[in-house]
Amino acid sequence: ASLADTFRLTELFSQIYNPSDFTRFEQMAILSVTAALSETALDISNDRTLFILSTTKGNINLLEGDSGRKDPGLYLWHSAKRLGELFKFRTDPVVISNACISGLQAVIAGSRLIRAGYYDNVVVNGTDIITEFVVSGFNSFKSLSTGPCRPFDISRDGLSLGEGSGTIILTNNHSCLKQDACIMVGEGYSSNDANHISGPSRTGEGLFLTVDRIIRKTPAIDFISAHGTGTLYNDEMEAIALTRAGLHEVPVNSFKGYWGHTLGAAGVIELVMCLHTMRNNVLLKTEGYNISGLKNNLNIVDRVIYREVKNCLKIASGFGGCNAALYLHRA
Repeated sequence: ASLADTFRLTELFSQIYNPSDFTRFEQMAILSVTAALSETALDISNDRTLFILSTTKGNINLLEGDSGRKDPGLYLWHSAKRLGELFKFRTDPVVISNACISGLQAVIAGSRLIRAGYYDNVVVNGTDIITEFVVSGFNSFKSLSTGPCRPFDISRDGLSLGEGSGTIILTNNHSCLKQDACIMVGEGYSSNDANHISGPSRTGEGLFLTVDRIIRKTPAIDFISAHGTGTLYNDEMEAIALTRAGLHEVPVNSFKGYWGHTLGAAGVIELVMCLHTMRNNVLLKTEGYNISGLKNNLNIVDRVIYREVKNCLKIASGFGGCNAALYLHRA
């Protein structure tokens, strides 16, 4: 597993709050949201700003204590409310927990709420930590790799777990942003295979439907950030879906070889990397990938490539047959 440095986490957090007052999960989320807000001139103390928390397990490690089952911190809504109150958001927070597409679906939901006129700003945080509970769950599926995962590679043997926190701020007020280059959130959809509780559709049906709906309304795509877990079935399913959508020649990578699968945080953290990809016009290689092990070959990025990236497609899939896809383009 790829774990956050506990000493550094505590050291950084102690500069703003007392670490003993917050759980590890809360510390990571607070640091991420604080850092993201510092990059804007955004006023969040109004009823036109929403906070969305994306996570699959939250403070699940609290179950390990003798009184864990009575700890209110176990409830995801409680965690979201506590974080929201800390940052003084005036509206009730929203929790989105839908397996491994949670982060991506949270950003899609936030952008739709802004377009619908309910909010002007949405702060989306995705956080998950690695615990004995999480590891034992994936062990029961025999889905963990013996080493760092190798997405799309012929020798891939499973996923690697990771923990982390990422924050993306959505707004319709470009003047409050410090960044010169503005990235626009385009079409975003989700679907469900209705196929199996843990296995993806062998035909990639659900993911294909979401991707197909997007490419019908958008110009050419320069880059695809795949879910790319490194498991046999997920990688093959993604390749089938992208091939069916006619995107097999578009450069595609997976970031999970760098820090593992961060569960409910994955969609947010990997979207942050997509933003950096677009702002810096650089495609990062798929760490761990050498030789394709796919029946439907994709154009896997196997080295650092400097090229213009105006449009990006981010996709994700998860347990329960859920799928999501989001289109980003540079203004």
